[in-house]
Amino acid sequence: MVLGNSMLIPVLPDIKNALNLTPIQVSLIITLFSLPAGIIIPLAGFLSDRFNRKSIIIPALIIYGAGGAIAAIAAVFLKQHTYTAILAGRVLQGLGAAGTAPIAMALCGDLFQGKDRSRSLGTIESSNGLGKVVSPILGSAVGLIAWYATFIFFPLIVIPVAISMWLLVKEPEVGRSKQQLPEYVKSFINVLKSKTGLLLSSYAAGAIALMVLFGILFYLSEFLEQQFGLDGIQKGLVLAIPVLFMSATSFITGFVIKKKNNLMKMLIVTGLTIMAASLAFLPFAAGVIMYFAAISIVGAATGMVLPCLNTLITGAASVKERGLVTSFYGSVRFLGVAIGPPLYGYLMVRGTGLMFWISAGLALLGAAFVLIFANTGGERAGGFVIQTSPAKKPK
Repeated sequence: MVLGNSMLIPVLPDIKNALNLTPIQVSLIITLFSLPAGIIIPLAGFLSDRFNRKSIIIPALIIYGAGGAIAAIAAVFLKQHTYTAILAGRVLQGLGAAGTAPIAMALCGDLFQGKDRSRSLGTIESSNGLGKVVSPILGSAVGLIAWYATFIFFPLIVIPVAISMWLLVKEPEVGRSKQQLPEYVKSFINVLKSKTGLLLSSYAAGAIALMVLFGILFYLSEFLEQQFGLDGIQKGLVLAIPVLFMSATSFITGFVIKKKNNLMKMLIVTGLTIMAASLAFLPFAAGVIMYFAAISIVGAATGMVLPCLNTLITGAASVKERGLVTSFYGSVRFLGVAIGPPLYGYLMVRGTGLMFWISAGLALLGAAFVLIFANTGGERAGGFVIQTSPAKKPK
């Protein structure tokens, strides 16, 4: 899933030049992948709860690959309307992405319990981060062949992944939801009502973290070429630095948090606050080393936040509603990614200082939401948090 956006980041300036696009137009190549995914993910979650996870993930991978193939064919063979056809392929690819990693999170919730669940979800997040580390380097290397070669890569990579999912993953036998869609949505609303503060503040924090991260990467891709003349694999390696920090921190955080809900809340608030401080400092950073140190801290802070959000949200519902609860989380993450590049493309021309300070303000807002509204108290039961009432004294 991560390759779908991160791999294209280094070649966006090349696509922009080849097709004579504006910054907003080129940002739509990211947005029109993420936006359809964000809209469709809840439906994928409903279907995965009603049937099973693998029956959604495998067809979704095939659709994802088909979208990449359409974009590649348009880039190679079409002389007119190339940009429009590429966007159509990206929309289809986004629809496929809706059934990949978000459903894999729910599958991990089914496969593991307790501290093993938090470790597995930390590993999922570090894999997500590792994809972001590898993607810019891989995208830069493949882009040396041609800017459209990155689109050809997508259908090739899904074939072994789909086969491995089919043959190697044994899905547990669990009772599946037999509800119709209206009843299912009602069940989700009931879960949301019972944990309104926790879920909504966590959703907001996840969207903000991913919006800022992808906005920064979109900005850096252009900045590295214009300011330092970096291109190709060199640029990919530099773009990989913040997400390498994110991946490493995600992996460590997954092993530390276990079932400690209050610790997770503290790490989310701390991570978002550190992110805000680093972003606010960036306009004043003197020199390349200090600049990239601050951006790396943003990456590390994101890695502190995301595994905690994954675990809290995955544990907030029973197995019958978990797919939809985690899918809505996937939706807001994708929507954050969709908003980031066009927002930063708009802000870049109005001053980088304004861009970083707005980002810092959003990160602080996310921290405040979690601090005030995320109620992580209660006892653990059946893999999710429940509130308990004090025992009544006998008369």
